[in-house]
Amino acid sequence: MLRYLQVLWLFWSTSVAAEMEYRANFFFASLSSLGGLASALFGLSLFYQQGHRLGGWSWPEALIVLGVFTILQGVSTSLFNVNLNRIVQQVQEGTLDFVLLKPISSQFWLSTRVFSPWGLVDIGSGLLLVLYAGIQLELPAWAYVLGLVPFLLGLVILYSLWFMLAATSIWFVKIYNVTEVLRGLVEAGRFPLVAYPVAYRLFFTFVVPVAFLTTVPAEALLGRAQWPWLVGSALLAAGLLWGSHLFWRFALRFYTSASS
Repeated sequence: MLRYLQVLWLFWSTSVAAEMEYRANFFFASLSSLGGLASALFGLSLFYQQGHRLGGWSWPEALIVLGVFTILQGVSTSLFNVNLNRIVQQVQEGTLDFVLLKPISSQFWLSTRVFSPWGLVDIGSGLLLVLYAGIQLELPAWAYVLGLVPFLLGLVILYSLWFMLAATSIWFVKIYNVTEVLRGLVEAGRFPLVAYPVAYRLFFTFVVPVAFLTTVPAEALLGRAQWPWLVGSALLAAGLLWGSHLFWRFALRFYTSASS
């Protein structure tokens, strides 16, 4: 474990150093992130005109869901986009061969090799949004700890799904559109799950588990999450993470290296 932590520090420190050579990019990325958040806040506010409540959620409660989604989006920008989407490129160009030859888990290498600081603005904005809403609702400090656990489980769920989709590039080389579809579906996590019709709730719970990414962590933070949802989130995260590992090992059996 210590060896992997040292490698992770080396990966991320070199990535940040390389990205900081283009500081203007960080400025424009920050403007883009803040503009996206402003647009999301405006869209959410439309549901609360004239005292309406979105699926029974008050304005501060809905802000917590949006804040959790914004943090999730920032983590995706910093880690998932820059790493998992490159698996397709590495399969196409044959550079995956060099990864498989390294004395380290190929899944770990492919998942953590690059860290992009451009997602930090979204992470920071999401945290501020959650804290602001929490102050409005007078949430105690321990509530944030309760919300952190299901949020981390949600990250594991999203990572596992994303990695398995990217791994299918071993069979279907041009798989970029599939990961974009997943990102589009995750956008539904901007709003509480109860805001959608029943059919959509079932889809975003049992087909694409968006509910476990934002709504369940938000409910845990608000202190009203039911234990079956929390247990289900833990089981789903563990199952998908293990499943992604098994699926990657299975996919490698069909991988034809560039040198063969």
